[in-house]
Amino acid sequence: MSPPLQFIFGMALALGGALCLWRLFRWVGVAVHDEETVLVTRFGKLAAVLNEPGLHLLPAMLLPWMALRRVSQQLDFREIDNIQINDATGTTVIVDLWLEFRIENAERAAFAVQDWERSLRNVASHATRAILSNLDFGHILKDRTDLGERLRNDLRDECERWGLRLHNAFIRNVRLLPEVARRMFETVAARKERAKARIEEEGRLAVAMLDAETAARVAQLVAEAKSQYPLSMGQVFAELKTQPAVFAAYNTLYELAQLRPHRTVAFVGFDGLRATDAAMMVPPPETLALSARAAALPGEPGES
Repeated sequence: MSPPLQFIFGMALALGGALCLWRLFRWVGVAVHDEETVLVTRFGKLAAVLNEPGLHLLPAMLLPWMALRRVSQQLDFREIDNIQINDATGTTVIVDLWLEFRIENAERAAFAVQDWERSLRNVASHATRAILSNLDFGHILKDRTDLGERLRNDLRDECERWGLRLHNAFIRNVRLLPEVARRMFETVAARKERAKARIEEEGRLAVAMLDAETAARVAQLVAEAKSQYPLSMGQVFAELKTQPAVFAAYNTLYELAQLRPHRTVAFVGFDGLRATDAAMMVPPPETLALSARAAALPGEPGES
């Protein structure tokens, strides 16, 4: 065999050997990543648990009945949607759950339960119905954080049996069926209208009461003010009486102020007679004749 053929044959053998070694290494070497557990099974039964990150050599993996099962221990979450619940008043409420957890015991998660995800969904749905069915819709909306904490405490023991550690449980997207929401909105609108009418009526009554109280107070003050006028005038007259001349002059002025010029006839110049007697006297005939001639003179009003 010529040297070139020997070289090519040697290189082919070396490459084939390297590939075989690499394949063998891939079969017997198991790489474990960070936050990961590898379960080694023999005929379906757990044979070893690899927790340490790195490369592990397992010559037994060459056997056909050996198998690997990788379980991630990183923080994970699941969403459980459209859980229908009847609250304390019989209203159908729909909620969604958000569960945050981590697999702490890979052996339990793989062999203690057949399907831990399905079991978690079923148990979470049941616990949610048990907690929320005794509350009304308003309480569920207001206390979702506290209710999520109660749900986490209820699920914690079950999750530990399956090798899970539940970190958080949140109740979100609380909603109603469309027809129930429509009826509820109509009820709220009717309550608002009744409240509006009640407030308006209370306001009207309050304004009327305030007006009545104000009118009564004003009338009381006016009456008190009117009652003060006679008292003040009495005090003034008492002071005037201490000065007789001033008091007489005031009386004279008051009597003159009471006269109405267009309604008053004065009789002056009758010595020894009172005004009443003078008004009842009959004038002499000469005076009447003079008055008649004066009335008949031309240029008087009413003459053409």
